[in-house]
Amino acid sequence: MFLIRPVLIASLCLMPLLAAAPAQAGEARYLGLLNRAHDSVVALEVAPAGSDAYVARPIDRLDGGGGAITVRLGEAGCRFDIRLQFRNGRRAIYHWVDVCTGDTLAIAPLPRGRDDVAVAVQSR
Repeated sequence: MFLIRPVLIASLCLMPLLAAAPAQAGEARYLGLLNRAHDSVVALEVAPAGSDAYVARPIDRLDGGGGAITVRLGEAGCRFDIRLQFRNGRRAIYHWVDVCTGDTLAIAPLPRGRDDVAVAVQSR
């Protein structure tokens, strides 16, 4: 019983250090998507940044106008390219999304008259 208190105190002191530790290699990466566009997102593909090796991630329809979800991206690296397919057939690609420095990607409304839009989120 006397051992429980020191162990509990030590674990409580270490929790902030563990929470602030940077993500390790092999740890799953997640990203929140906030759809501020007018149309729903119906498909999502993810690739390591600059690789063009996209892999589909299954998602439910992400409604426009503020719908939000969290998706699992992968285990390696911090930067990803995110390709989105909208219900109306238009597409957007967000390049160099850094999930180690941010946890949510706000999907912007697409410009009129363009079917495919590429957005550089972070420069190389």
